[in-house]
Amino acid sequence: MLSIRSIPLNPSRVSSNPPPTPQFPLQFAQISSLKVVWRKDRKLDQAIENDKQWRLCSKVVKEVLNEPGQVIPLRYLEKRRERLRLPIKIKTFLNRYPGLFDTYPDRIKPKTQLVEFVRVSDRLRHFLDDELRVREDNERLLVGKLCKLLMMARDRVISADKLEQMKREFGFSNDFLCSLVPKYPEFFRLVGSPGEGKSFLELVSWNDEFGKSVIERRAEEESRLTGVTIRPAFDWRLPSGFFIKKEMREWVRDWMELPYISPYADASHLDQASPEMEKRTVGVLHELLSLSLLKRMPVPTVGMLREEYRLSNAFASVFTRHSGLFYMSLKNGIKTAVLREAYKNDELVDRDPLLEIKDKFVELLDEGQRMRAEQMRAKRHAIQMEMERAAVRNVGDS
Repeated sequence: MLSIRSIPLNPSRVSSNPPPTPQFPLQFAQISSLKVVWRKDRKLDQAIENDKQWRLCSKVVKEVLNEPGQVIPLRYLEKRRERLRLPIKIKTFLNRYPGLFDTYPDRIKPKTQLVEFVRVSDRLRHFLDDELRVREDNERLLVGKLCKLLMMARDRVISADKLEQMKREFGFSNDFLCSLVPKYPEFFRLVGSPGEGKSFLELVSWNDEFGKSVIERRAEEESRLTGVTIRPAFDWRLPSGFFIKKEMREWVRDWMELPYISPYADASHLDQASPEMEKRTVGVLHELLSLSLLKRMPVPTVGMLREEYRLSNAFASVFTRHSGLFYMSLKNGIKTAVLREAYKNDELVDRDPLLEIKDKFVELLDEGQRMRAEQMRAKRHAIQMEMERAAVRNVGDS
């Protein structure tokens, strides 16, 4: 699958106009009211479960990094445990993942008693340096993602506060609005101050190269390889064991025959209840998940862009209605939309280059787990040796 990473940031290729409005020679029946029964996909649920430890540790790390001086009293961090949804006590967490933080005694105020503080470990500091390098190496990819997010939006504008809340889904850094956006004034304009009310990120100019979806680029690549013109189309296929009723299969077949509508095309003329608008909505959701790091996103997070992307109030039903493209996971009590084609069983095969950051963080966690296991073995060995010496002394005394 082609990646937007390969697109050059060439201002000479920037045009001022979005792609032309698609025209459809005919309309057909309104969106079918047929329902698709939700079914659990254990393999995709397992993919989400596999990342549970990584996400949990990332939240705790982020909490400490956001503190002044990147240190915090242990008891203060303990009070935030419920908000972090951490199921174990902070001390237990620190013992379980020894590579992340160090503890040391200090005073909160002069002349107060010493208390335990938590600070970033040298190992975690080294990881943060690696993270910065990976982001710098993939800056072109990040710029392309941000342009694409804006190009799909109504009026090419998205609330900066919303983007701030969604940044980790796409791999943006914590300070991307300050560190990345100002470096590319030919693409972005930040209006207002994030976090202080109405603040927006605006697309300054349209780039035709960014205005192509994953589906369109895939068709272009297949056409180049085969020498036959391939029209853009979704790879709609149900996993084994999944079935839909005949009426719904026929509806999907007819719907698939409709021309593909690029998520970057103007759709303001489309009736919200039309099959064409459904085609456009599926295209937007497919592209949005394709841009995400893990090719999946919590449904409430997707819903944050409902107004900007002209999604209906019932947009979430698309994920179950088109179960050959998406899976709606209910794992951990959170509705998560998953792009099926990006996974093989529980493994993500369509990997974003920025996932190198996650891989390095998991390595750090694994290293800490190995260190903890070695410490536990050493402790058990010391206890065993002491018991054996005590036994020898008892024999001698008798």
